[in-house]
Amino acid sequence: MTTPYYEAIQLTERLHRYFLDVLKVELDKHGIQDINNVQSMILYNVGEDEMTVGELTIRGYYLGSNVSYNVKKMVENGYLIQERSVHDKRSLRVRLSEKGIKLRDMIGTMMKRHEEKLKGTDLTNDRLTQLNLTLHLMERFWASQANFTGLSSLEDDFE
Repeated sequence: MTTPYYEAIQLTERLHRYFLDVLKVELDKHGIQDINNVQSMILYNVGEDEMTVGELTIRGYYLGSNVSYNVKKMVENGYLIQERSVHDKRSLRVRLSEKGIKLRDMIGTMMKRHEEKLKGTDLTNDRLTQLNLTLHLMERFWASQANFTGLSSLEDDFE
């Protein structure tokens, strides 16, 4: 018997894969072949910031993805600029190149288009806000069960 908890786990994973498929279709539609959907999401999450690969990893939690390898490929293909930190020569910082900015903007346009299509559907902002709150609670619960650092411990709340 499938429980609501197990169904939530399966659905979360499936939704992530579907979104990556949607992003791949968007890349194909624009004839973009030198970056994949996972790399595109990493790039989108860099945004206007400049950060280390470690900071990027913490920000995105890239499931099954080698962020260092993907950053290297994006640098090679001209989407990211990588430079040594002025303060710590061991640390490499990345930021978007002009090519990366264009791709980030394209993805942002896709997201806005999707948000417009959601208007008038059952997927209201209120429902999405509630979904996000629930997902954050799941994240905090799993973090507490795995004893991750950096997230609030909710062990007492869930025992």
